[in-house]
Amino acid sequence: MTFAYPWALFFLFIPFALILWECQRRDMQLTLPLDHRPAHFKKGKWWRWTLNTSQCLPYLVLGIVIWILAGPQRLSDPKTKRVLTNIQFCMDVSGSMMSQFGDGDRYEAAMESINEFVNYREGDAFGLTVFGDHFIHWVPLTDDTTALKYAPPFLNPRKLPRWFSQGTSIGRALKECRKLMMQREEGDRLIILLSDGYSFDLNNGADEKLAREFRKENITVFAVHIGPGNAPDPLVNITSYTGGEVFAAGDPEGLKAVFRNIDAMQKSRLEKTSAETMDHFHPYCLAGISLLGVFTIFGFGLRYTP
Repeated sequence: MTFAYPWALFFLFIPFALILWECQRRDMQLTLPLDHRPAHFKKGKWWRWTLNTSQCLPYLVLGIVIWILAGPQRLSDPKTKRVLTNIQFCMDVSGSMMSQFGDGDRYEAAMESINEFVNYREGDAFGLTVFGDHFIHWVPLTDDTTALKYAPPFLNPRKLPRWFSQGTSIGRALKECRKLMMQREEGDRLIILLSDGYSFDLNNGADEKLAREFRKENITVFAVHIGPGNAPDPLVNITSYTGGEVFAAGDPEGLKAVFRNIDAMQKSRLEKTSAETMDHFHPYCLAGISLLGVFTIFGFGLRYTP
């Protein structure tokens, strides 16, 4: 056990001295006729001990108060906490994302799946980057997912400027997401790319170079190819080298299944935290209240007669 203010324990000599004084004092004694009885009729020692005990109770309470003011502390039990996962969505908003996909288009299905994924990853931090020929970090990494839920109407490719969404620069967007991830010192790092196209800025070994940079920074990349056909080879190279995987989703239900698979593959980790110092007042407060109660009961009749 430790104390927040150990110097306060020095004042414990006060109740200790008062208890000694109470047990040894001889004042306020009145001689009565019964005091002259034969010795075998006297039972004063037991009563004297009982009376002294009752008179010492306030001093014991004072000692407990001093003990509490010293701030007794103990170590808490070791706990486990969920390791934060930083998840950055890298979303393609080029014109091809307006293509028919189920009852809606590819963009709407992707945003719906993202928000569903966020709901069962409570406690993680999420961010959203959208890109075409250019990029914008729409939502910074945060555990407040409100902005993600309200993002779909503002980022719809139909409402974006033509100069922004007329191409697909996956490599550039991934590099910018990497810069964001490098700023996060706490937790795991995960990028989920959603696109339906092919990017020329990943040719000529650019994909391998980018994959090495991700791996060096311990960033895992998953890719979701939305639409028919197989995912481009550069995405396969990047995801496999960083410990992720690439998925192809041909319909909305398949897209939701992809996110469930990602959630299953990227399980949240738990780590043990060291014990923390915490206040330890409860047993001493209980003892003090109990002694006060006993002293009150004694006060109804157990006291010295003047």
